[in-house]
Amino acid sequence: MFLNVFLSQQEMADNKPWVLISEVGDKGFHEDVVDIINQHFHIVCLKEFLQNPALHGPKIQGMFMWNFSPAAEPSLLSCLPSLKVIANGGVGIDHLDVPYINSFGVKVTNTPGVVSDATADMAMALLLASARTVIEGHLISVDSKTTHVPQSLMGVEVTGSTLGIIGMGHIGYKVAQRSKGFNMRILYHNRNRRSVEDEQAVGASYCEKLDDLLKESDFVVVVVNLTPDTTGLISHRELSLMKPTGTLVNVSRGLVVDQDALVKALMSGTIRAAALDVTHPEPLPRYPLF
Repeated sequence: MFLNVFLSQQEMADNKPWVLISEVGDKGFHEDVVDIINQHFHIVCLKEFLQNPALHGPKIQGMFMWNFSPAAEPSLLSCLPSLKVIANGGVGIDHLDVPYINSFGVKVTNTPGVVSDATADMAMALLLASARTVIEGHLISVDSKTTHVPQSLMGVEVTGSTLGIIGMGHIGYKVAQRSKGFNMRILYHNRNRRSVEDEQAVGASYCEKLDDLLKESDFVVVVVNLTPDTTGLISHRELSLMKPTGTLVNVSRGLVVDQDALVKALMSGTIRAAALDVTHPEPLPRYPLF
């Protein structure tokens, strides 16, 4: 009886599909996540795969992608004849050539909604930290040479200010919900206007023209997907339309903002500040934006 059960479990384990991942650890999948994956799949790490593609390639049916790795490049896809799905950890799939991947008969999945609350929280954290000069205050407070706190650290008011949200999708709407608690006047620009019920629930007003939002907002939060239309969406012209006391907050993708234009706007005082969750590339090398 025991032998039969053992053989049955072994047979089930042997029937688990094989998946390719980048690696285990800080640069790849956390050990706890790998433990869960192991319950359902056999795992091959990219380094091991590259040592013997002919052995591993034909049996791999899935690829789990985290932080854009393993990269779904033609050279890799051509070595995976049994591949059925690429599961991307995250909402954005701008780093994937979906039509090309589909041409191999491979499906692409993502995880919409999983990090919506966390991203909205981060947008508010960046906005507040910039407005109240939290980072500057911290650096001064831990500096052994500090003898007084300058008045310039008082920052600017958030409560009652005007917030402009570019991209009122799932995450953008959650930013609006949080901003309502600060009694902010909320403007938004989106491809499609949200329902009257949605607008009334957060007290948001629709700006058909992006320029109008930029001119009126004290804080501009960018929450859009990266597409050909949104690449470089915020550049010299857009920054010049913002208030000199305005702050740009980007929680979308680094390429949505022209970083050279942003550096120029910050150095010239065209805008007051920028608070960025994303850059291009990541991490940012030694660059004037620092």
